[in-house]
Amino acid sequence: MSFRFKQFTIGQDGCAMKVGTDGVLLGAWANGGSRVLDVGTGTGVIALMMAQRFPCAQVTALDIDAGAVRQANENIVAVGWQQRITVLHQSVQEYAQLSDSKGLFDAVVSNPPFFIHALNAPDAKRNLARHADSLPYADLMEAAWHLLKTDGELSVVVPFDYRRRMEDEAIFRGFFLKRECAVKTTERKPARRYLLAFRKHPCVCDREILTIGDDRYQTLTRDFYL
Repeated sequence: MSFRFKQFTIGQDGCAMKVGTDGVLLGAWANGGSRVLDVGTGTGVIALMMAQRFPCAQVTALDIDAGAVRQANENIVAVGWQQRITVLHQSVQEYAQLSDSKGLFDAVVSNPPFFIHALNAPDAKRNLARHADSLPYADLMEAAWHLLKTDGELSVVVPFDYRRRMEDEAIFRGFFLKRECAVKTTERKPARRYLLAFRKHPCVCDREILTIGDDRYQTLTRDFYL
């Protein structure tokens, strides 16, 4: 089943991970620039959202699953943005080793696989998308540090119980937390997801709380949801 946004439609029958709130929030919240990298693009939804929000940006999208790469390309071609978004069948670890990739991007965004030391499900593609074996947080931080410009920003979304691990890996690599958005499903419950943005230099962290469906959520997503 396809998922329709205001400016594009996401086909997702060939991709293990479907369109979800996490990816949409990250695509609507992350800072961009003239060059943006989407790590683990899946259906391409975040890459498309960043291209919509930053009309002058060139977006590179990476995924290690061939089916996801095909799906993302189909979605990008369908909206006619293939001149602005390039999808590569490559890991970010490999991409960061390219001689011309250092300091290339203003922004790196990722809705990364997060399960660590968890039981695998029968679906191999879903495991690849959800389990951090293929993209440990330390590898993501190392690659992002190499790929980002000096004033660039790395933005991620993680479940609440993986937030500390992500922050620890970022700090270990030398990043500083610049922005944090705690995402609640209801006002009275604790946050279930965190949007985190890191920079290479010391900075004051801007913190906010968002509840699904509240005014802040509506403002953040109004240019995308029908």
